[in-house]
Amino acid sequence: MLPETPLPYDVSALPFDAEEMLQGLRPWVERESPTFDAAAVSGMVGLAAARLGELGAEVQRIAAPMPGIGDCALAKLPHPRQGEPGILILCHLDTVHPVGTLAKLPFRRDGTQCYGPGIVDMKGGTYAAVEALAQLQKAGLETPLPVSVLLTSDEEIGSPGTRDLILEHARRNNVVLVPEPARPDGGCVTGRYAIARFNVETHGRPSHAGAALKDGRSAIRMMAEQVVEIEAMTGDDCTFSVGVIHGGQWVNCVATTCRAEVLSMAKRQADLDAGVDRMLARNSTKGDGTGVVVKLGVVRPVWEPNGACMALYRTAESVAHVLGMELPHYSAGGGSDGNFTGAAGIPTLDGLGVSGQGVHTLEERVEVSSLARSGRLMAGLMLALS
Repeated sequence: MLPETPLPYDVSALPFDAEEMLQGLRPWVERESPTFDAAAVSGMVGLAAARLGELGAEVQRIAAPMPGIGDCALAKLPHPRQGEPGILILCHLDTVHPVGTLAKLPFRRDGTQCYGPGIVDMKGGTYAAVEALAQLQKAGLETPLPVSVLLTSDEEIGSPGTRDLILEHARRNNVVLVPEPARPDGGCVTGRYAIARFNVETHGRPSHAGAALKDGRSAIRMMAEQVVEIEAMTGDDCTFSVGVIHGGQWVNCVATTCRAEVLSMAKRQADLDAGVDRMLARNSTKGDGTGVVVKLGVVRPVWEPNGACMALYRTAESVAHVLGMELPHYSAGGGSDGNFTGAAGIPTLDGLGVSGQGVHTLEERVEVSSLARSGRLMAGLMLALS
């Protein structure tokens, strides 16, 4: 039997209504916000920040930390101890779905599930966290620790612009809660694998594709060979996948350049470091300028839970028990901004968001009931932390 965390209020009595939450979430889902559309993401951040402002939060808009991405926002909820270390709820509002995805993946209810771009990753979890704050406020309940919410704009591309911002605010707080999607069984995340991104470029030799085909060397063909070789490097310790390719400009010209992006993931930092060495060793340029150039991009460090992280988890597990929920925990693949805070030793609990399927696809859908589940768990956890 788990020890029950004493709560100052029966959180199960808070009137979380999944159907009402779904309707509140709909404008967020229909505000498309792909990472590379800075204006769209900034608009989504503004929409969420406005809702936090309605709760009396002191909202600071933060200009885009680097060119090409959207603005961010920091919201500090009213609290007698505001300014002291407390709870940081860490959320990203960019998605992988380009503007126009709603035409193929409209907001649509189907039984117990609801579809929409970004509804699970991670607008649903963010909305549930904000609703938790709203329910606590309506009930006149004050969290022992002050709460702030950081809304970021570039997580889906590895957070190259916001990493320093995230760590700056995380270090000002006692704990970090991340409402990324829950695990398939409703569990949370207490660790994440290491991830590295690479930019690969092949350089060929141009020629007229019709009149002098043999004089050229296609960068696209070279890249195709690289793709096969790179993905064949995947093993139990480290994976490699090519997700983006751009090459050529004119069909009647042998392609001079081709670019690709590669993702590598490993459970242990040492394995990722070895994978990085293997990728960088692929650099090779001949005297005529043809060859392969590999550059290391964004890296998310491995997050292995420390004692403080597991103490935070045990509190959450106990709260879940009080609420009649099961809350297993896992180390997970798929990076999040929790990689940064967890790896920095800051007590972090991830995967506190909604349950669903089809993340990053045209089948992305949320289990509607999980909106209330996530909101209630977040509310209870914020009351339990002191």
